[in-house]
Amino acid sequence: MNAERIREFLLGLPHVVETEQWGGVVFWVGDKAVGGKMFAMMNPDGGEMPMSYPAGPERFVELQELDGIRPAPYMARIFWVSVERWDVFRMGEWEQELTAAHARTFAKLPPRTKAVLALPKAEFKKLLGERRKLLAERAKSKSKSPSTSHMRSSEDPALQRKGTQETSGEASKRPRKLRR
Repeated sequence: MNAERIREFLLGLPHVVETEQWGGVVFWVGDKAVGGKMFAMMNPDGGEMPMSYPAGPERFVELQELDGIRPAPYMARIFWVSVERWDVFRMGEWEQELTAAHARTFAKLPPRTKAVLALPKAEFKKLLGERRKLLAERAKSKSKSPSTSHMRSSEDPALQRKGTQETSGEASKRPRKLRR
């Protein structure tokens, strides 16, 4: 088993896009610019955890009983598993597991994202280009906006209430409400 065969298989699934992130390759159902969700992460160099994917609540416990599979770091709460080596599954089993992860993730996409993915290719590419351009402009304007760290608390819009301004000292003098 090698990472390239798995990668080719994943890219052959419907609406799959890959990105390089977090020191590895992330596979998405739909492009993240249009609301896609990731469904597999691969470390092509092998490393400690060559593959992680969502197993689902039912399969999560069952898979952990196999030697070489454990809960994925930071992702176990959403039922992702990490596979420690490629020989844990045969190729047919890998295909089965990853196809199920793809289907599970596709089912969780919002209707609007599914509608975008169902568009004809030319229309989808045009929409994707527009969306990426919009996201790039937003990121650029965020980096250019002035920092609010230089504001005094009385100037901070988040601290203003019903036309009155509070200073940080006044806010700390107000009694706190206890939660029950």
